[in-house]
Amino acid sequence: MSTANPRPEGLSAYVAVTAAYWAFMLTDGALRMLVLLHFHTLGFSPVQLAYLFILYEIAGIVTNLCAGWIAARFGLTSTLYAGLGLQVLALLALAMLDPAWAIGLSVVFVMLVQGASGVAKDLAKMSAKSAVKLLAPAEGGGLFRWVALLTGSKNMVKGVGFLLGAALLATLGFVWAVLGMAAILALILAAVLVAMPAGLPKGRKGAKFSEVFSKSANVNWLSVARVFLFGARDVWFVVGIPIYFYAVLSDGTEAGNRATFFLIGSFMAGWIILYGLVQANAPRILRAASRSEAALLDAARNWAWGLAAVPVVLTIASLVADGPQDWLTVTLVAGLLVFGMVFAVNSSLHSYLILSFSKAERVTMDVGFYYMANAAGRLLGTLLSGLTYQIGGLSLMLASAAAMVMAAALASGRLTPDGAADA
Repeated sequence: MSTANPRPEGLSAYVAVTAAYWAFMLTDGALRMLVLLHFHTLGFSPVQLAYLFILYEIAGIVTNLCAGWIAARFGLTSTLYAGLGLQVLALLALAMLDPAWAIGLSVVFVMLVQGASGVAKDLAKMSAKSAVKLLAPAEGGGLFRWVALLTGSKNMVKGVGFLLGAALLATLGFVWAVLGMAAILALILAAVLVAMPAGLPKGRKGAKFSEVFSKSANVNWLSVARVFLFGARDVWFVVGIPIYFYAVLSDGTEAGNRATFFLIGSFMAGWIILYGLVQANAPRILRAASRSEAALLDAARNWAWGLAAVPVVLTIASLVADGPQDWLTVTLVAGLLVFGMVFAVNSSLHSYLILSFSKAERVTMDVGFYYMANAAGRLLGTLLSGLTYQIGGLSLMLASAAAMVMAAALASGRLTPDGAADA
């Protein structure tokens, strides 16, 4: 006799992929906070701090372009295992950093290690996101629910990682923190290698690298929108806002620095967790199960224009304040939390639409191309985060975010309901 709610086919593989992705993103979030705060206390400027993450983002662009083909050729489990293993090696390498090295040598070394971590992150991300397209039930809005759950839960876990990174830096110190994370992730990798259930494709020998470039207008315009959407987030998220908070909260003492680390880590963690929570609930917020694809495309445009209003208001507030003010700090915290909630709906819509536009036989190619654009946006935002904050402070940084969200909204306006037909 059949049950009322049968177990969806592929659920075991989905759960295993999601668990592995969670473990990876926990260390990814912690590592970002560790690197940012540790090297800021060593005297690195905002631009030098941005340099530390540049190769991480460049590696993401190259990796996503290649990873779609690698997964199509060798299978999704291969790219997932490679991502987890490479992150373990990157963490071990970072523990070898010697504080006695010159700043220039330290910057180069950390850039290279961060580059390896960027390759690892995007191998794991492409694997997990592509798996959803292949495993999710097609009916009843199942695809949107599964991708929203994966993406939202991943970001909540990454938010915990931000808090974990700040806490580990304040308690264990930099070296023991990264060694501990490497050990835990290695155990997760071993467990996944042993226990990964069936359900993911093994690859096809005839996959050609030229297939990674999409012929779908919708995939291409959505990728353009993704560049500017994530550039708008990272232009303040990566360097500017954490350094601003450090400047207004720390008294320069060791105890003050530790308390400030915790406060900054708590805000960044809270922002990511809230972002992930809203992402996971985006199908419910949008009532996606009862809406057509055309209605969801309209929602992508409208939510993007709504998002643009937030950095515009914050830019005006920073101009009025003309320097650090208590009310400005409170306004920034509140405004950026609102930004995170609206941004989460935008991001969740994008994550659903790329899978909706992709055909099953080339999903890894389209997802890889799309997340190449995602990495390009993060690179753009990372570069501008240190640069705009150092040149023009909060006002220029926030104005840049507003301009990029507007560009994302314009690109979203080019999406059409029947665009998947030309893929």
